[in-house]
Amino acid sequence: MAIRYIPIRNSIPFQDGGDVALRQELEDYVAKTLAEAWVSRNGQKVPEAEGLGLNNVGVDLDATVLYADLAESTALVKQYSAFFAAEVYKTYLYTAARVIRKNGGVITAYDGDRVMAIYIGDNKNTSAAKTALQINWVVTKILNPKIAAQYPNMNYKLQQKVGIDTSAIMAARTGIRGSNDIVWVGTAANNAAKLAARDSGYATYISGDTYSKLHRSAKYGGDDDSHMWADLGVGTEGIRVYGSTWHWSI
Repeated sequence: MAIRYIPIRNSIPFQDGGDVALRQELEDYVAKTLAEAWVSRNGQKVPEAEGLGLNNVGVDLDATVLYADLAESTALVKQYSAFFAAEVYKTYLYTAARVIRKNGGVITAYDGDRVMAIYIGDNKNTSAAKTALQINWVVTKILNPKIAAQYPNMNYKLQQKVGIDTSAIMAARTGIRGSNDIVWVGTAANNAAKLAARDSGYATYISGDTYSKLHRSAKYGGDDDSHMWADLGVGTEGIRVYGSTWHWSI
């Protein structure tokens, strides 16, 4: 029996009658953006999108980035009702956001089941670490007990992780008119997101750079002044990582 080979097309060829105007607009925008010189300035506060133009303008910050991420959210929406999953999302993101703001963080984005925040100033690393430990306290002492009390027959325990890193970052506005936001360019944003996505057994992960800048109050705690962070060595992120299961009461 002869075998018939069917060629695979990787893309649909351009046909006359397509949206020539849109194609020309995209070509012009890409060429202009790649050729245009960047103008940057040092920032004294975390910028908002309205304060940046859509051209090549950036704001440079020395910042600490925090990601708080609800763990196992895929299993949550698959195994439980949409109403229950929505309640978990709402309560976790609300309480995390309130703790972030209480500690001086600026919320820059919500992305599904996680929230991103930026801290600047002399105490930015300690403030971010304190935030993470307080979010862990809220989950342990408020969220999970309240969920268990409201749904005693439901076998669910909220788990979450927070990742933190610090570096120089640049804020730039991206998108189209009427639908745009800020992109944060720098290692701290990428590393914090990766740390929050870890699946091993700590609630909080911080980079070695963040750890080295913590005040003593954020390194040691309890009646016996115990060290709150475990040195996990250099991780797959390519940076030294510290993990903690501690929580800080509010």
